[in-house]
Amino acid sequence: MDKKISVAVVVIAVVFSIFVLASPSDPIPLPEPNSNSKSDSVIILAENLDKPRSIAVSDNRIFVTEKDGFIRVIENDKQLESPLAALRSANVFDGGLLGITLHPNFSENHYLYVFLTYEENGNLWNKILRITESENKLKDAETIFDKIPGSSFTNGGFIKFGPDEKLYVGTGTVSDSSHLPQDINSLSGKILRLNDDGSIPEDNPFSNSPVYSLGHRNPQGMTWDDNGNLYVAEFGPEKNDEINVILAGKNYGWPEQQCSGGTNFENALLCYDPSIEPGGILFYTGDKFDFEFPFIMASMRASNLYQVDFEEGLSSQKSILSGIGRVRDVVQGPDGYLYVITSNTDGKGFPDANDDKLLRILK
Repeated sequence: MDKKISVAVVVIAVVFSIFVLASPSDPIPLPEPNSNSKSDSVIILAENLDKPRSIAVSDNRIFVTEKDGFIRVIENDKQLESPLAALRSANVFDGGLLGITLHPNFSENHYLYVFLTYEENGNLWNKILRITESENKLKDAETIFDKIPGSSFTNGGFIKFGPDEKLYVGTGTVSDSSHLPQDINSLSGKILRLNDDGSIPEDNPFSNSPVYSLGHRNPQGMTWDDNGNLYVAEFGPEKNDEINVILAGKNYGWPEQQCSGGTNFENALLCYDPSIEPGGILFYTGDKFDFEFPFIMASMRASNLYQVDFEEGLSSQKSILSGIGRVRDVVQGPDGYLYVITSNTDGKGFPDANDDKLLRILK
């Protein structure tokens, strides 16, 4: 009798399963994602990006660097099949083709700037290339600054033009045991300030030196507020990620100080323990969002896009976007919307079949 009841239960379960799977009112639909798919808050502009690192936006085009050396172009919300450029980069964990920025007069001169890790005679170095593009193709590439010490893990690599139209570059330490970030004569662990041709501005804080500030471990995001103050997000080793206000000629402590405490170093504005791996940062100035706080920060380890108020500190931190995994970079487009890239294929994440992605945030 028990055996007959067991068989009956199995039959009923199978019939019920077939009914649920065939029902048009299935409560858990699994639609196939696609490029340019749209929700109320996010549009996917590109998928299957391979270890993307940085974004630059100009009018109807978005440029994305991929770690292995490609510059991808998304034009009028469509990803182009061919990359703008394919550059030879070092095959190391956290180096390669990293930062990208556009010249302030990009619409006239078509200059893009990228930060590239390369290997030479067994040594790792970083350099800055100025690329001239024409109709989404590489027309010319010139090395304008070279021999920045390289690393397998901490190259920095964010580059941006400031309000003064100077090029600012974040460089990393070669190792956590290195004291080169404290050496004013080394390019390691610094914020550099350059003219657009790679030469040294006459008004830099140290005579005949590209160094703007020192004592940095692994600078990531970089942005300016309305008053022209420079802010940098920086990775700590496993804790003590920092958000710093960068002042000309000042020392930010690495490796002697993390976050705060020393009398000879600048204290961090915000300090994260444990690490959240901050990426791109910006002060939002558009009219598409009514953010409570204008400071926006991408986070890889915490897998969020945040808004933060400096006066209230870490307790003010609020999520703008989550559920997409690691968030590497964020920029504000000319249209006032936010654009982000995910970083799930970088070796630390859990990519899905269509990672990584470029997204436009609508609200």
